[in-house]
Amino acid sequence: MTVPDSITQLDAILKPKSVAVIGASTSPDKMGHEILKNIIDSGFKGAVYPINPKADIILDLICHKSVKDIPEPPDMAVIIIPARFVPQAVQECGEAGVKGAVIITGGFSEAGDEGEELQNQVVEAAQRFGVRVIGPNCQGVNNPHHPLCASWPLLTYQGKIALISQSGTVGAAMMDWLSEDKLGTASFVSMGNRADVDEADLIAYFNQDPNTEVIAAYIEGIKRPERFIQAVEELKKPLVVLKSGRTPKGKVAAESHTKALAGADAIYEALFSKYAICRAYTAEEFYDYAKALAYLKPPKGNRILFITTSGGAAILAMDQAEQEGLDASPLPEDLVAAITPIIPAHAIKANPIDLTGDANAQMFGDVIEVTRKHYDTLGVIFGDPVEGASSVVTPDANELIIFYGGADVERHESELMHLKGIPVFPTPERGIKALARVLERKTLDVPQKPTLTVPVAGRQLPLHRAFAKISEQGIPCTDFALANSQVASVKIAQEQGFPVALKISSPDIVHKSDVGGVHLNLSSAEAVEDAYDDLLAAVNNNCPESQIDGVLVSKMAPPGMEVIVGMNRDPQFGPVILFGLGGIMVEIFQDVSLRLLPFSRGDARDMIREIKGYGLISGYRGQPPVDEEALADCLLSVAQMAEKHPEIVEIDLNPVMAYPDGILVVDARIIEEDGN
Repeated sequence: MTVPDSITQLDAILKPKSVAVIGASTSPDKMGHEILKNIIDSGFKGAVYPINPKADIILDLICHKSVKDIPEPPDMAVIIIPARFVPQAVQECGEAGVKGAVIITGGFSEAGDEGEELQNQVVEAAQRFGVRVIGPNCQGVNNPHHPLCASWPLLTYQGKIALISQSGTVGAAMMDWLSEDKLGTASFVSMGNRADVDEADLIAYFNQDPNTEVIAAYIEGIKRPERFIQAVEELKKPLVVLKSGRTPKGKVAAESHTKALAGADAIYEALFSKYAICRAYTAEEFYDYAKALAYLKPPKGNRILFITTSGGAAILAMDQAEQEGLDASPLPEDLVAAITPIIPAHAIKANPIDLTGDANAQMFGDVIEVTRKHYDTLGVIFGDPVEGASSVVTPDANELIIFYGGADVERHESELMHLKGIPVFPTPERGIKALARVLERKTLDVPQKPTLTVPVAGRQLPLHRAFAKISEQGIPCTDFALANSQVASVKIAQEQGFPVALKISSPDIVHKSDVGGVHLNLSSAEAVEDAYDDLLAAVNNNCPESQIDGVLVSKMAPPGMEVIVGMNRDPQFGPVILFGLGGIMVEIFQDVSLRLLPFSRGDARDMIREIKGYGLISGYRGQPPVDEEALADCLLSVAQMAEKHPEIVEIDLNPVMAYPDGILVVDARIIEEDGN
């Protein structure tokens, strides 16, 4: 289905000309009554049809026994009846010509096998008749611009932010905050179980919606990764995502909530980084970032000047600004001279400019006008009850407004600012972090990344076969050969040149060192003979059932910088390329960077430079830098292996020795899918 078709169809749900409420109730404490009332009270201008076979009139509207009894088919039906009757209701909607349905009712896939079957029946009926479905198990939809509130609570303020939420409560709370701040929303959609319409559909829809300037999505997992990526690739508007299920137990909770596949959080981090999606980690960040992207004018650069009546608040702002990469540079001398006549003699003429408690709104306004052209952003901190503050700030100007500690005056002035379309932040930290996200779309800072990937299932290649595959790809490896006898191992070692290493080659042994399967720095034929016997004895004793293919003899690599290069085939997003410090460092510090395919040399270079240990790679305290282009070549080769060999589910090159003039793979693990 093309995006324009999806947009046209979703208009039936978000901009319907008429609505039926299947399950409308005469009882004010029932959901079927509340939603019907909210549709009416929201100012919906189209026809509204209550459906209830046991009632004649509800809220002064004539009832119908079935949606099929309505003379003209409504565009959209809201369904609030017991789950077991919903598949039949969707079928009747399709037969009547209804184009879209919002299913509030729960008790579907989130409730077990029986509910899963009911949901499958809903999907089958909807697809048969071409009915687009929101839900089930959702909190409805609200479009204040249409206007239509087929949800709860009743909120009608119009704004610029479209809210998409897998949780009705999270989305409704966000909409409530925006409404309370008099900023409003462009639309709200509670997706519920996403039996049909999902986050990818809605992102594509709101990307084309003229009333939407920012899309904010709360998700627990992505239903269709390929379609999601297509939608974000086509984005013209900022997208803020609050993704829950980040921790192992949180992931389990997310998957039980709406039966969404939550996935490994590091994969989502890589996805959001690749497509410049603004990620929030808390509900407050979700709100602040969306508000900033919708209402703050993007600064031309990162230079910021703070103007305040509170020294403490300004210090907090300076701390946060530095953490976010903003430049709170000192005042130029000509600017000090310009502000001196308009501020108290005891005021601090620096960055921050501390006007002290003697300041009033007029003084703030005068300083703002004098300093505006000297900085990219003015961080205006009203740190006291400054009456009239709303009269000296300007919509769409280079101002970040923070009102901190003004009690009733703060609440009143903040509301007046919001009504002018000027966002106000309640603390310095929240305001600065939000401003940094607006800058981030142009100068994207590297986020702190979780480093876990989804464990893969499969069968490990014996070590000699893993090295052979890597060598075939053109990745430089230490000299290697498989020995099946003591004599052969000595001969290979003599051909390679001492010192050498002996390693067990087995598809069943993952951690070779743990079972005595590795001997290093063997410098003579006698040492190789002894090590060969000792190695096999230890392995046979520790792993008597393991398949042994032989002993790999490999030339010892010269000392170098140990790094790891890898690939993990994620079940949703496909190959994920990994880079970090190698050896045991990756296990202890988990200092790695991740990327999804498609993968470019630019991606490889960025990955190398993103890790915290990059200083070791670039040269530290007189040490020569390692060959970053050789590392990039290795990363690109691993990405090519992943594309060429879909049967490979994991590649682990650890360590890779990096030198000033090249690299060598010292150890390798490749896992292929079972049955290959």
